[in-house]
Amino acid sequence: MGRPPVLENARDRILDEAAELFGGGGYDKSTLNDVAVRLGVSKAAVYHYFSTKQAIYDAIIVRTLDGLIKHVSSAVEASTGADQKLRAFMMAHAAFFEENYWGFVCMLVGYGGMANPSLITEANQERREYEDILRTILREGIADGTFAKTDVTTASHSVLSMLNWMVRWFKPGGPRHAKSFAEQYYELLTRGLTSRD
Repeated sequence: MGRPPVLENARDRILDEAAELFGGGGYDKSTLNDVAVRLGVSKAAVYHYFSTKQAIYDAIIVRTLDGLIKHVSSAVEASTGADQKLRAFMMAHAAFFEENYWGFVCMLVGYGGMANPSLITEANQERREYEDILRTILREGIADGTFAKTDVTTASHSVLSMLNWMVRWFKPGGPRHAKSFAEQYYELLTRGLTSRD
């Protein structure tokens, strides 16, 4: 109600701060007042944009999915050949994950707990769209003989599991970037563990 509070890029800043708060300290232990304090505004200023803590969480998930699709799609479109598209997909996924670490943590942990029906529908559509990007690459590679014939759904689940599981142990700021692990995963997937010597 009333005039919006003076907070530049308010919605994104609220989501950024809340993602770090929820992802780092736990959703249940965090409050809207905690978000407001981090931003240096009143709780009413946060309420102007989001009516509940859950609404913020749902918005973090949808924003993260949307950003992931755009980032990865751009990298894939700039590549040619199924093998290079798969590499681009994996590297771009890892880079986006590292750059948007807390939002990614919230997305993976909180996806099943979303409450807003319209945002749940949007998130499900985006997840399917994202998985379709990967499955299209795999089908292309199988069709042209680049990849062995295999079940595309199982293969796509395997790729995404490898990439998403990094959230359990990877922390930004370490000696290696997430992309370097994605590169290693790509090599394992495409070359296997068998020695080529």
